[in-house]
Parts: sequence; structure tokens; C-alpha cells
Amino acid sequence: MISAGDFRNGVTFEMDGNVVSIIEFQHVKPGKGAAFVRTKIRNVITGSVTERTFNPNDKYPTAYIERKDMQYLYNDGDLYYFMDLETFEQTPINHSVLGDNFKFVLENMTCKVLSYKGNVFGVEPPNFVELEVTKTDPGFKGNTATNALKPATVETGAEINVPLFIEEGERIRIDTRTGEYMERA
Repeated sequence: MISAGDFRNGVTFEMDGNVVSIIEFQHVKPGKGAAFVRTKIRNVITGSVTERTFNPNDKYPTAYIERKDMQYLYNDGDLYYFMDLETFEQTPINHSVLGDNFKFVLENMTCKVLSYKGNVFGVEPPNFVELEVTKTDPGFKGNTATNALKPATVETGAEINVPLFIEEGERIRIDTRTGEYMERA
């Protein structure tokens, strides 16, 4: 059990039959009245974010989210197959569970598969990936005093904005959390 007075960022607990995670919290002690905890919480299954206040004495059961490293093998229609690196057991995961940032993942990359009581609810790709640019317009000389960007397609089919000096065939590093270009690889 965890009390609302002990809330910290990233803490997961069960509330009203749902598993939620703390995104932000603030302990408030007004001059008049009782103290309370103002939070922003995310439902880890659906991804919805809500704001809620708690009495610091409220207690909730903690929820343990299992994060397991698994290797992405291939996809067959809407099912994406992941292999456990310890038991070599394959697990199919539905496309609806994968996030938007999964578009940067190549076959054989290691991802973190998130599950709660055996039910998979999310897949976290590596924070940074190195991919090859397969299609982009040629850069041009001219007004480049500002950070001028152009669209580029990488080998997974995802499209991102890159600086003008990036050419086809180059390998670049991408932050999968934001989907932004980081540097040449």
C-alpha cells in the first residue's frame, strides 16, 4: 500500500480498478484548511491523462509493472512477434498495443515490453535508434542562417525532418521519444 502523501513521479498504483502512474505531483498546504496532493495521473492501459487531488492520508495498493527486454522479430498482419531473450519464447502482440514511436523499430531490435498481471499494454522502443535515410530531397545552398529542415524517409518508412545537409544513404540517429533528428551516426 502507498499513501498519497508518498506520491512521487513514476509511481504506479491501483485506483478504481485501473492501474495509474503519477506524471506530476504537488503537495499543497493552504493557509486555511487541510493539506492535499494535486496530481496529474496517466492510466497505463488506455494512456488517458487526468488531473486529480488526493487527501495525503488516502492509501492505495501499489501496482508492479513488469518491463521485460524482448527482441522484435517480424510482423504478420496486425500481429507483431517478440522473442523473450532468456527463454526464446515468442509472444504475439497486437498492433493496437504498439505506440506511435514503434515506427522507428527495425527487425531484431530489442524493446521493453510492458505488462501488468500478464497482460501486455505497451512496448517501449530503444530511446535512440540509428537508421538509414532512404529518400530525401537534395539540400540547397542559400539562406541557412536558421535551422532549416527538410522531410526525409528512413528505412522503416517513417518520415522525419532533418537538416538540409543530410543526403540519401546516410545513417542518422533519432530520438524515438520525440521523433526528432539528433545527429549523424
